[in-house]
Amino acid sequence: MKSILQTEKECYLCQSKVWLEEHHIFPGNPGRKISERNGFKVYLCHYCHNEPPFGVHFNRENMDKLKADCQRKYEETHSHNEFMKLIGRNYL
Repeated sequence: MKSILQTEKECYLCQSKVWLEEHHIFPGNPGRKISERNGFKVYLCHYCHNEPPFGVHFNRENMDKLKADCQRKYEETHSHNEFMKLIGRNYL
């Protein structure tokens, strides 16, 4: 998996190393393809990914944290306008 946010294979939110799943930070179509091409992905343990109440698919605060972290990292090497052209929304 190519990720702009991670080099280690561990849960991005809790650092667990078990039951890891790949998460595309910007879901849906075309978000998933954009995430795939640009490394907008992280590993999450199953609980931080798909279990209520804290899993990112159930918890807006955790989902928005990933999106903001991703935008911040992307804008270290790209312009804000480039991010906006890709995603169309500012998370910072």
